[in-house]
Amino acid sequence: MKSTKTVYFHLDPDNPPVLTAEERQAWTELLEMGDEGIDYSDIPPLPATGWRRVSELVPAENKQQITLRLDADLIAFFRATGRRYQSRINAALREYVTAQKKSA
Repeated sequence: MKSTKTVYFHLDPDNPPVLTAEERQAWTELLEMGDEGIDYSDIPPLPATGWRRVSELVPAENKQQITLRLDADLIAFFRATGRRYQSRINAALREYVTAQKKSA
């Protein structure tokens, strides 16, 4: 078996870890902090389009079957997302076309 160097930790709810005074203080401060106390300055802005449910992205028009060659890693990525991966590929292409039309 290949080593992935991944460390797994399972929290036992019946035997939680003991927190130090410093850790308890940090949690207390975090719980008391309001939304206005959160610094979002290092988070990049969300894309303009965003992702929605696949069913919302499928147009009502007829689809056309073609043969398309894609890189193996792209196919593996979309297949790993589950059923209807081809619809997600179509949605990604549609988002690209929409962005290109807006910038033109």
